[in-house]
Amino acid sequence: MGSFSNQVMVGITFFCSPIGLGHAARDSAIVQHLKEIPIKFVTGDAAAKFLKQLEFNVEDVYIPPQFVIKNGLLQNSLRWLWKYYKYYKDCKDISSSIIKNEKPQVIVSDEDFASLTVAQEQNLSSVLITDVLETRFTKGIGSIIERKMNRSMKDIMKKCDVIILPEEGIDEDNVRRVGPIVRTTNYSREELRKKFSFNKKTIVVSVGGTDAGKFLIEKTIESYTKIKNDVELVIVSGPSLKKDYGENIRNLGFVNNLHEIIFASDLIVSLGGKSTIDESKSYGTPGIFIPIKNHFEQEDNAMREGFSHEDVNKLDSLISEKLGEKRKPKSYDGAKKAAEVIKDIFPK
Repeated sequence: MGSFSNQVMVGITFFCSPIGLGHAARDSAIVQHLKEIPIKFVTGDAAAKFLKQLEFNVEDVYIPPQFVIKNGLLQNSLRWLWKYYKYYKDCKDISSSIIKNEKPQVIVSDEDFASLTVAQEQNLSSVLITDVLETRFTKGIGSIIERKMNRSMKDIMKKCDVIILPEEGIDEDNVRRVGPIVRTTNYSREELRKKFSFNKKTIVVSVGGTDAGKFLIEKTIESYTKIKNDVELVIVSGPSLKKDYGENIRNLGFVNNLHEIIFASDLIVSLGGKSTIDESKSYGTPGIFIPIKNHFEQEDNAMREGFSHEDVNKLDSLISEKLGEKRKPKSYDGAKKAAEVIKDIFPK
């Protein structure tokens, strides 16, 4: 855990949720368009490691609650929600200390509501970057608690100077829809394939910053062993799954340039994280997106792409189908638009 001191003047403090790597990935894309403003990140876990590797100024102080996943199913949502509430209280204390000590001009939160609460208590300009406007993790009696948390979350949102949604659509109130936020590369696909030694048709399996995607790696390997064509399998297992999957399967472990690996590959198999989905669509790489069961956000993201958790049992046919699909890249400028939104509220 880092200290709360920093001698460098901070114009914007990015409080980045460390639950997964998608938040850090899109935030890194946005700040490339804010280079004239001194920026510091506050996060933790794999997200802190990722941003440090990219040489950003990072405070590694958040310890996120872990999802309990068994065979691809989210377990005991109510217990996780309680852990999240305790985590929120810890983050509020941490962000309060950092904001008081460093006095940034603007707070940008990527789904870190604790820092928004502190910023609003201190009348600081605040920006929220989020995929969702309410959560739906629990059912039954647990949903009563979650509804109360959602009401508190909406109150925080109303007080934000602006909310940035990485999706297409019409702006309303303080909500700005900027379109997908993706990272870019200066390399061609051929240069990247050479760089990564992708010499055959390449399937990449990526499961983010936690061990939640273990089930998807195992199922994809099972399907891969049935493929007789000239195809290679590459696993991006993240920091939590350090394993040798056999001599014919490469495990790249933890990477900070997944977008380039996606661009170089012929097929991406992943969970239902929005950042990975958006980057695959941006680069035109066909994708299969299998969400964690009962994880409402992943299930919603995957459903929009035509997938559900049950498709994990159809990977054989899906892989065969998607490997033959043509690339259809799309141009997104959500990162630049998000940066412009943030600049607009920055003190002149």
